[in-house]
Amino acid sequence: MKEQVSALLRKALQELMAKGAIPGCDLESLSVSVPSRKEFGDFSTNIAMVLASQTKRRPREIAEIIQESMAGLHDVFDRVEIAGPGFINFSVTPKMWVRVLHTILEEKERFGTSGFGKGKKVQVEFVSANPTGPLHVGHGRGAAVGDTLARVLRAAGFEVESEYYINDVGNQMNILGLSVFCRYRELFGQETPFPENGYKGEYIRDIARKLIDLRGEELLALPKDEAIALCRKFAAEIILDGIREDLELFNVHFDHWFSESTLYRDHKVEHTMDFLKDRDLSYEADGALWFRTTRFGDEKDRVLRKQDGSLTYFAPDIAYHKDKLERGFRKIIDIWGADHHGYVPRMKAAIEAMGADRDCFHALLIQLVSLVREGQPVSMSTRSGEFVTLREIIEEVGKDVCRYFFMMRRSDAQLVFDLDLAKKRSDENPVYYIQYAHARICSILRNASELGHVPDVSRLEEDALTTGDDLDLIKMIAGYPDLVVSCAADLEPHRISFYLLELATAFHRFYNRNRVISDDSRLTMARLILVVAVKQVLANALGLMGISAPESM
Repeated sequence: MKEQVSALLRKALQELMAKGAIPGCDLESLSVSVPSRKEFGDFSTNIAMVLASQTKRRPREIAEIIQESMAGLHDVFDRVEIAGPGFINFSVTPKMWVRVLHTILEEKERFGTSGFGKGKKVQVEFVSANPTGPLHVGHGRGAAVGDTLARVLRAAGFEVESEYYINDVGNQMNILGLSVFCRYRELFGQETPFPENGYKGEYIRDIARKLIDLRGEELLALPKDEAIALCRKFAAEIILDGIREDLELFNVHFDHWFSESTLYRDHKVEHTMDFLKDRDLSYEADGALWFRTTRFGDEKDRVLRKQDGSLTYFAPDIAYHKDKLERGFRKIIDIWGADHHGYVPRMKAAIEAMGADRDCFHALLIQLVSLVREGQPVSMSTRSGEFVTLREIIEEVGKDVCRYFFMMRRSDAQLVFDLDLAKKRSDENPVYYIQYAHARICSILRNASELGHVPDVSRLEEDALTTGDDLDLIKMIAGYPDLVVSCAADLEPHRISFYLLELATAFHRFYNRNRVISDDSRLTMARLILVVAVKQVLANALGLMGISAPESM
């Protein structure tokens, strides 16, 4: 509907400009929005004020000319009014709104999809947890945000590839190997001092037991470094398999798994260092190798290779993002923990240094999740081993609830996950409330079928749905495609969760105040078609969040 109103307004402006009635302007800047208050109509534009700023004419004078040219479209608009300094407000006829139902029932699962992204190649990289332990609830939030964003971008017409970056190189992996080796020796009764910064979770002992089942006492006879390397490799494989299983359970699927070690194996880190050196973007100072990130807006230059000869995390990260650019991605989206805030400017600097537009890189920061049970916080610490895994939360509250709760706030806002609320099967639980709206419609349709009422959109009479409740519900589902586009454009997938709750609330209110099946066969048919359309939009939006749409509850 918004597109139709925009098209009609654009046509009227072009005709008025051709006549010289209003000044010419670039219509790409034409904006049509939904007013914040219902009394201002269905849609609004400030185009008169935009045109007035380019001339000496008053905005209301230009608005009156536009109003007069569109006032004759009685089949589309009930009213075209001027408000304030020159806003033009449009109220669409009920018949036009009812026609949206035809579109929804025709497009079905495709309703809400668009060509907004124009097939632009986009990569979304998320979770990317070090394979040093099971996924915890913080990883779960990143998984829900990343997977939902990828689904939203695909619906908006982008060509999307989701990727998990396996951090299988570095000191954390060495600590993992040492931790497993210490537990391995302990299981043979050998007294071994455990590293202070080691991983203390029970899963480390479980891995050591599996290693004993496979290799017996063999590692005790090996040189320590060789034994630790073997423990490291074995543990990483076990943990990564568990991560894959957890994500599968969480309905998260990656198109590509990228191993950091391949950057070294294929000499991509080395080639990236040469790339920077050849362009005078790196230099030696104080025994270290530095990247001239200040040339690209960073607050200070960054170290690539430390004085001891080891590389910083930044060096392989640059190589990794160089690889992303070489794979042809025109938009690169990384989902990081909030503690990476300071890392964003330097990565943008690296992107620009490699010849790409720095704005093609986007970082979504995921704030911490606090678990609460019976009003008390649940302790979480990966190193101490006192942490709640993602799998435990999924098994306790269910995948659907888990995914929705992780998306109930903006990703950059802290989230309190109330386990008691998550398990409630009542209207207090937003997931239950939303899914029940879908199940309730399925029940209505089953009842209607038993009574001989089968929804048939060809029998929909456009003047049958004229009440405020009917039209309010139609307007809400009609706005779904625009919501998907705005979520994709702004990289804000959490807004789908808000919309679902609003739509479920609107439907339950409608159902409690109106009869869908009545003695009025004409109204019954129209309302059955309306609830079928609502059911479709609920299912489509739940699908974007990776959440099921049950037919009974």
